[in-house]
Amino acid sequence: MSIRIHSLLLLALTLSMVLSGCSGEKQPNRSAKVHIDQREGRYTLIRNGKPFHIKGAGGYSHFRELHEAGGNTLRTWDTTQLAQILDSAQKYELAVIVGLPLPNSGDISFYNDPQITQTRYRALQSLIKRFKNHPAVLMWCLGNELDFPYKWTYSDFYDSFNALTDMIHREDPDHPVTTTVLNFNPKYIFNIGLRCDVDLISFNIFSNLPLLRKDLDDLAWLWKGPYMLLEWGINGPWQGTQQTAWGAYIEDTSKKKAEIYQQSYRQFMPLNDPRFLGACVFFWGNKQETTHTWFSIFDEYGNVSETVGAMRGIWTGKPTPVIYPEIKYMLLNTQGARDNILLNPSANASAEVLLFKGHDRIRSVRWQIFQEDWYRENHLNSTRKLVPLATAESDGRNLRFSFAAPKQEGPYRIFATIYDNAGNFASCNTPFYVVSPP
Repeated sequence: MSIRIHSLLLLALTLSMVLSGCSGEKQPNRSAKVHIDQREGRYTLIRNGKPFHIKGAGGYSHFRELHEAGGNTLRTWDTTQLAQILDSAQKYELAVIVGLPLPNSGDISFYNDPQITQTRYRALQSLIKRFKNHPAVLMWCLGNELDFPYKWTYSDFYDSFNALTDMIHREDPDHPVTTTVLNFNPKYIFNIGLRCDVDLISFNIFSNLPLLRKDLDDLAWLWKGPYMLLEWGINGPWQGTQQTAWGAYIEDTSKKKAEIYQQSYRQFMPLNDPRFLGACVFFWGNKQETTHTWFSIFDEYGNVSETVGAMRGIWTGKPTPVIYPEIKYMLLNTQGARDNILLNPSANASAEVLLFKGHDRIRSVRWQIFQEDWYRENHLNSTRKLVPLATAESDGRNLRFSFAAPKQEGPYRIFATIYDNAGNFASCNTPFYVVSPP
């Protein structure tokens, strides 16, 4: 055997040993209320003595709807109103993955200042002590989409991160600790195993979900630990999503989104992987991210979209009995979103929503026009709530809307939200650009 091959084998063996803790080879504390059991290569999350497979959603609200849809877990990103969230979750028989927010490793000033790190440590320690015995707690998630760089210059970040995981394990041996990384990143997985002590790794994966099984197989020689998906869902307003000529991302209708949730879960989720502990769909609530409808499974008033029915089918194995409004598409001056619609300032325009079926069940339509949201902070999609430039309501008999284009040149969107007699909603929007004639 050549020296080079021998060195590579030795390196691989060393890495496997280094990653053994992250791979789940350490013996679980089977007396803990929640722990990860390993038997013959299969990992099982045990909660109160029984196997618990996560059927979860990310959000802070709509506990009853989550329970009725067959979900059993809520994932949060911070500790705002945590007591109320845990109490509500317990009422509806839901477990909570509690998010403990941390600055990312690149924010060096938050880690090389001892006063800041000590204050953060004491605050999280107090929180762990306060809530560790709440029956709704499932586990702790330290940070969200953190980077785990390999350079030793980030030692202050690792020192702080490890001090926190050690503290959580010491103060609360009854609940596991995880952290999330964006997509499947072998470098981060290696660095977590090399320099950290978490009980499992979690991923936030959207457009890369079809690649997950292959990514897992490709790294199985090095890492075979348990994992979860703490965010998954439709593709967002980012690279890879179709855009107009001026760079506005094209958003699918709520009907199309519900179909994508079902298809992605059934086709790409690693359901048969013995290391997979479950997943949390994104986003179980209403949030602004480029638009107010892109990821929102509920509207701002708490009304339900078809995605709730899609998730009920996924979690229970039974189709939903609810019939939701089904938008086929929107036309603006007889053109679709992919036609790069241009309007002159103050020009008369007409929008129309076409349905697959259910015209007789439509109660009302809300039309809104917004300026396109270009704002970015740290290259992240904007989450600031926008004010519509115009809003109009019509009854369900009229699915058309005539309006005058904005006077100011620039990019805009027109939204239509359709409500049925039961209060369920469907939504769609179309980007357009106002340009002055030459």
